[in-house]
Amino acid sequence: MTDVNAVIAIFPDHQGAEAAIKKLADGKIDMKHLSIVGKGYQTDENVVGFYNMGDRVKFWGKRGAFWGALWGWLFGAVFVTVPAVGPVIVLGYLATMVVSAIEGGVAVGGLSALTAALFSSGIPKDSVIQYETALKADKFLVTVHGSADEVNRAREILGTSTPAQVNVHGLAAAA
Repeated sequence: MTDVNAVIAIFPDHQGAEAAIKKLADGKIDMKHLSIVGKGYQTDENVVGFYNMGDRVKFWGKRGAFWGALWGWLFGAVFVTVPAVGPVIVLGYLATMVVSAIEGGVAVGGLSALTAALFSSGIPKDSVIQYETALKADKFLVTVHGSADEVNRAREILGTSTPAQVNVHGLAAAA
């Protein structure tokens, strides 16, 4: 396992997560280091899906405008089903890690590809399980991976948003 520098904020709703992404962008955090993870549907909807329109994706459902807007800002995306959580959308940095976990058949103690990707990036297993529990409760994760300085700056920015919780992992946590 390599040293990791990451900050992960849990938001109770998509509005808070979207506002945090905008603040991070305004704060000059490298958008290639950002991710957002959350459920892409509501159980009261009949149609769930998305399709590719060149470099843009169109989403259906209650949160379609939210995910569609973020698609243009973040690099990479994956739509996966996480056991006991359901369908989850991962946009940004973590998307490639999830795809790698799926392609490599990564299984870490029975965790899903998403949680295996977080764990293999250096996030402690107890924290990974906490993040999966937050997703199960329809919360959103906003993550930033990078240098200790960038992660600490992102932590400060996220602290000015409305997160339910902000956790720093790795060398940045010791600073």
